[in-house]
Amino acid sequence: MKNLTLAALAACSLAGCSVEPLKLQNDVTYIAEWIGEDAVVGRNPVSLTFSEDRAYGNAGCNHWFASYQLEGQKLRFSQIGSTRKMCAEHIMKQEQHFLELLSRIERWDVSNIDQLRFWPAEGAPIRVWPEQN
Repeated sequence: MKNLTLAALAACSLAGCSVEPLKLQNDVTYIAEWIGEDAVVGRNPVSLTFSEDRAYGNAGCNHWFASYQLEGQKLRFSQIGSTRKMCAEHIMKQEQHFLELLSRIERWDVSNIDQLRFWPAEGAPIRVWPEQN
């Protein structure tokens, strides 16, 4: 009887510690740390926000926007556009790389350090964190 009680207490304590898995959320801004193999540079954060039927953010210099389809772990962006302001050459290269990589995203997941990753068919992902207020 004593062993059964201890087992029940252990099971209850473990159930109380369970954490809901991370998921993509609407109206949460995610800030990129890496774009493929390259760390984000510049003063303006590269960001991504999902709304009900659109995604948008800042690509480092310009604002970007797109449609997206999300089915479980599958994620695709389409009809990607942006404003057309000019910035420093290295920021413009990063922005071009971000938008090109965004167009090739096929899925998302969560790393072992709870970082969201957006994966293209080949190569390194865009890695983001939720914005800290």
